[in-house]
Amino acid sequence: MSDIYESAANSLGLFNSPCLTKVELRVACKGISDRDALSKPDPCVVIKMQSHGQWLEVDRTEVIRSCLNPTFSKVFTLDFYFEEVQRLRYELYDISSSHNGMREVDCLGAMECTLGQIISQRKFTKALLKQGNTVGKSSIMITAEELTGNNDYVELSFSARKLDDKDFFSKSDPFLEIYRVNDDNTQQLVHRTETVMNNLNPVWKTFKTSLNSLCSGDHERILKCTVWDWDSNGKHDFIGEFQATFKEMRSAMDGRQVQWECINPKYKVKKKNYKNSGIVILNQCKIIKMHSFLDYIMGGCQRQFTVAIDFTASNGDPRNSCSLHYIHPYQPNEYLKALVAVGEICQDYDSDKMFPAFGFGARIPPDFKVSHDFAVNFNEDNPECAGMIEMSHFIMRSFDTYMFYQIKRTVLLEFVPLFDVSISIGTVEFKANASPAALAKSVLAEVPNQVVDYYNSKGIKPKCPSEYESSRTFGH
Repeated sequence: MSDIYESAANSLGLFNSPCLTKVELRVACKGISDRDALSKPDPCVVIKMQSHGQWLEVDRTEVIRSCLNPTFSKVFTLDFYFEEVQRLRYELYDISSSHNGMREVDCLGAMECTLGQIISQRKFTKALLKQGNTVGKSSIMITAEELTGNNDYVELSFSARKLDDKDFFSKSDPFLEIYRVNDDNTQQLVHRTETVMNNLNPVWKTFKTSLNSLCSGDHERILKCTVWDWDSNGKHDFIGEFQATFKEMRSAMDGRQVQWECINPKYKVKKKNYKNSGIVILNQCKIIKMHSFLDYIMGGCQRQFTVAIDFTASNGDPRNSCSLHYIHPYQPNEYLKALVAVGEICQDYDSDKMFPAFGFGARIPPDFKVSHDFAVNFNEDNPECAGMIEMSHFIMRSFDTYMFYQIKRTVLLEFVPLFDVSISIGTVEFKANASPAALAKSVLAEVPNQVVDYYNSKGIKPKCPSEYESSRTFGH
């Protein structure tokens, strides 16, 4: 049994890898070709990441109507690992509405690179390849920015009143753009609202953006805000603009509105009695605290490590050396190596270090009836094992005691927050020379994000350390 523990302990060194960094990626394209003379393309970019040789979609931008040089407001947030090659693929599509209401999608080009290439250059530009890998005239630019310091989000709700009417036969169709003014005086698009049709008093949808995107954590950084009248040909009419700071916006947190005059500089010079081109109103500013996995762990979040073992005959007879469950007289099998590697990590977050272990798909003595829920430690009243060593001991005993059954059919019922980690050992999934730690790293990688997403979706905040200690001392 010490071989199992030593094998896991040696492999755990791989987990001392550098901390990941979160990066925000923004996308712009230039020189998109017209498909026909009657209309301009409606571009949208899909970002994909390579995983196990396959391209999986991560997210996609919004669709911008009638635009040859789109700057998308959608921000992609990715985890960056210095020690890994993270391959990305950007695909540009023209998504247009046909006469029958259905959408036609055409791929206008694609580009592949690594996340490391983008980060090292900060502004990464590359030509888009058409089908057949021919270079077209269009290009794509990816801008990267590290998420540092404050990772909180802000929720903003804007409206406007008495905007200038730019249309002859109807009212303006206004939308709002917010740009962050950088230290080098360049401007970075933060958000573009939806268009409110035929309305001089629009109320735009509430939106959320990171404080890092909005102002780089600098509450006094200048934000340039522009209001446009949308036109279907992509040549939008300028209504007016104003400057703001997040410090000013924060005044809307206490329930009162913050207002800015929307100014058209040309009108201000030419028109003697010009006041403004409307009023833009911030109705709500709400800071959303983004708690981390460590916040919840340090606040007392505990995870119970429970194991379920597949005893179906599909895995082979444990007495046969070709079986995945084969009990070798001198070394642990791949199942136990992988199980211990995962358990060694999870047990640090389990307060009592008692691990329930169950089996399914076996004939149980003495009558050898088929069971899909039995205790691996032979104690149905208390299926818990004291640590990984005892669990491994009982698992090896059970392989000799229980008779594998041929049918593999499992139903999982979930009544509590459950983070399912499946370990599949086989010729494809787990090579004989693969590290158990590498497997553990792979199967546990998403658990922190799942924990955070679950608590955030339920609006559950982590306890501060003092509250956690108090609950432990006086809560029972």
